Amino acid sequence: MSRIGKQPVAIPSGVEARLAGNEIFVKGPKGELKQALVPGITVEIQAETKEIVVTRNNETSYHRSLHGLYQRLITNMVKGVTEGYQKTLKVQGTGYRAELKGKDLVLQVGFANAVTVTCPQGIEIEVPKAVSREEMDVIVKGIDKQLVGETAARIRSVRKCDPYKAKGVRYADEHVRRLEGKTFGTA
Repeated sequence: MSRIGKQPVAIPSGVEARLAGNEIFVKGPKGELKQALVPGITVEIQAETKEIVVTRNNETSYHRSLHGLYQRLITNMVKGVTEGYQKTLKVQGTGYRAELKGKDLVLQVGFANAVTVTCPQGIEIEVPKAVSREEMDVIVKGIDKQLVGETAARIRSVRKCDPYKAKGVRYADEHVRRLEGKTFGTA
């Protein structure tokens, strides 16, 4: 049996979980999330122990691979509606800026025109004051872990960090491997 899949998911106080057909709904102080379930994966909500238990109906490799996945998805849903998720990005480079216009993020990262990234529903973007003249932070927050990561990856893909000058957009905990530039010798 899956080591991750057999672990029950604890339901903290203030969080409600319910099943409706082949979907599970988790509602908490920050919002509500839902996840569709595939046939062969069974989810039980045990009210007396306040736990969600995920089991699989057969031992095919397909269902074994989904067992731990759905346990983690439900765990992420419970954590999302109680605490939420956030990713921090760094915009680094001379003249590189990020600003909010309504709910959209406008990036000026060395292109002729500014690039606008639209914020999906359920995601909040913050741009605090600049750390220095050449570095700014962009914070992506939300309750859906997948949507937060996807939005942060879309923002990062506008201008990935350059390995020569380390200019561009990168995650706050990302290490950029610096490359040595070309050297010109005398002939």
